[in-house]
Amino acid sequence: MTTRFAGRTVLVTGAGSGLGRSIALAFAAEGARVAVAGRGAAPLAETVALIEKEGGTAAAFTADVSRSADVRALVRQTVEEFGGLDVAVNNAGVFRGGQALGDLPEEDWHTLLDVNVTGVLLSMQAEIAHMRANGGGAIVNISSNLGTHQRRAGTGAYAATKAAVTALTRSAALDHTGDGIRINAVSPGPSDTSMSLLPGESPAERAERMRDQSPLGRVSSGEEVAAAVLYLASPAAASVVGADLVMDGGASA
Repeated sequence: MTTRFAGRTVLVTGAGSGLGRSIALAFAAEGARVAVAGRGAAPLAETVALIEKEGGTAAAFTADVSRSADVRALVRQTVEEFGGLDVAVNNAGVFRGGQALGDLPEEDWHTLLDVNVTGVLLSMQAEIAHMRANGGGAIVNISSNLGTHQRRAGTGAYAATKAAVTALTRSAALDHTGDGIRINAVSPGPSDTSMSLLPGESPAERAERMRDQSPLGRVSSGEEVAAAVLYLASPAAASVVGADLVMDGGASA
C-alpha cells in the first residue's frame, strides 16, 4: 500500500471486470477509498472483496450510466458513504460490431450511443455538479485508440462513439478547468480483457495475433492502463488538461 491517494475518494464506473477492476484495485492500493459501480452486483462484490483482501477500502453501487437518475444517485451514494468525491473514472463501455457498418443492427447503434456517449456525458455532469461545489477534482474518461486515432474494419460505430468520448473530454476540460476540475482521457488499444478477444479466440491465440498486429508485439496489461489513469488523476499531472493519452503499443503511431 502506498499513499499517493490517501484520504481521497475515487469513483470508477464499469468496475466489475476488465480495465475498470484493474483501475479500482490500483487506486485502492495507493490509499484511496474506492466506489465501484456497474450494472451487476455480483461482479462489483468481487472487486470490493479483492480490494479489501489487500487492506483497501471500497463500496459497491449498482447503476446504469445511461440513466441520469442512476448516475446522480451514484454520486450521492458515494459522497454519503465516503464524505466526498475527488476523482472519477468513467470507464463503463460496451462493444458492438464485427460487421460492416451498413449491416450494423440499429439496436446495436443505440446501445453504443446510450452507454459509450450518453453514459459518459451524464456521468460527467453528475460528477462536475459535485466537484464544482466542493473545491474541484479530477475526471478521467476511458476512450479508445479506435476513433480519433485509428479505424479498423468492422468497428465503425464503436469508433464513432469513442471519438465522441475524446471530443466530450476536451470540450468539458475547457469548460470546467476554471472550476478547478481537470478532465482528461486515456485511449487504450487492445488490452488484457475479454473485449480484445475475437469470437472464439483464446488468450494464447490473441497473444500470437498481437505479435504481428502491434508494433509492441503484445496487448497492454490492465495495470499499465491503470498506471496512466492514476497519473492523470494525480497532482503530478496538475497542468495536464484536455489530454487524450493513447496507449496502444504504437498501433496508431
